[in-house]
Amino acid sequence: MKIVIAGAGIGGLVAAMCLHRAGFDVEVFEAVGELKPLGVGINIQAGAVRILSGLGLEPALAATGIETRELRYANRHGQTIWADPRGRHAGLPWPQFSIHRGDLQMILFDAAKAMLGATKIRFDRRITGFRQTGAKVTAHFADRAGTVVETVDADILVGADGIHSAVRAYFYPDEGPPKWQGILMWRGVTVAEPFLGGATMVQAGHHTQKFVCYPISRAHADRGEALINWICDLHMGDKAMLPREDWNRPGKLADFLPRFETWNFGWLDVPGVIRKAHTILEFPMVDRDPLPRWSHGRITLLGDAAHPMYPIGSNGASQAIIDGEAITQELLAGDDPELALQRYEQRRLPPMARIVESNRRKGIDIMLDIVEERAPQGFSSLESVLPSDELERIVGDYKKLVAQDRETLLKLARAQ
Repeated sequence: MKIVIAGAGIGGLVAAMCLHRAGFDVEVFEAVGELKPLGVGINIQAGAVRILSGLGLEPALAATGIETRELRYANRHGQTIWADPRGRHAGLPWPQFSIHRGDLQMILFDAAKAMLGATKIRFDRRITGFRQTGAKVTAHFADRAGTVVETVDADILVGADGIHSAVRAYFYPDEGPPKWQGILMWRGVTVAEPFLGGATMVQAGHHTQKFVCYPISRAHADRGEALINWICDLHMGDKAMLPREDWNRPGKLADFLPRFETWNFGWLDVPGVIRKAHTILEFPMVDRDPLPRWSHGRITLLGDAAHPMYPIGSNGASQAIIDGEAITQELLAGDDPELALQRYEQRRLPPMARIVESNRRKGIDIMLDIVEERAPQGFSSLESVLPSDELERIVGDYKKLVAQDRETLLKLARAQ
């Protein structure tokens, strides 16, 4: 069975490797002319590392990124609301990794190239159209000039071409641009002193003003320093106009630093970290509405093409990785390929829709807003502000929603 994947991002490459290992003939077509280690930091949850470990990639991840020891939530005064051990530090069989997105992209690309063969991943090939005729899908790919340069026949087409997916747009031509609720994000990477032991991810503040940071480089840690990925979120007003979405737009300190100027927690100097960044990028926090269907005959969607979501709970890349395993398992189960894609959709679409909707309601981050609303000046006793049973319910419900709870992950480990 031949499978064509449109998109060589995280989801597309992982799916290609999972499918190839299962014995399928896979080709990947990517719109850019060359993959480069672009972007900033990213987190890969333990449940997704399980899949990457199965592909033999854990040593490369461990040598490049940081094995996350703890996730800590704090208010805007730096007081801890919740601290949670992660990955193996929580007794799970796999670690969680914080890593530069560009480094992860290149690890996946090098592994996929070695596994599939260099000729199976082709660049400067943007999908421009396709059609289904019986048991065949014919896809057309164009170069940067817009000239169709390749036409490929396959048994299955997978659209893994991101939040602006052309495959998705074909089936939903009236969907429009991504949805925005008024939050702008500024992201940067800073070399600084390690904080909280050098392997902690921090989320501080509340919905309308939040700071997230975590170290992402093993090489820097080995030198006694930290390469810190950081994100500043600011709500710009419900009636603010959505800026042109551009993931490489330079950010300006004057637009957001004054709002964080007093955020020195002792254990973390937020304005100091921000000022030391050599590059700052600005872009809106966007998602899309859940779809009624992903699969149409022998064509389906995967990753951000299927379920772009707000970056709450570090789920975007992890869920794309899980998609790749799921589609492989359903195709291996036999039956007609169309039925397999329907099972894949039935398995993955409902939980992804719930995550998208939960993240719009702030997801696990709701604890930050509760504490800000009840104790804006800080607290002397967290229990009097956010009782432990209420906090445990917020955390437990979200972990189960995203299938990152201990019970689910240990069940997966036993099944391997």
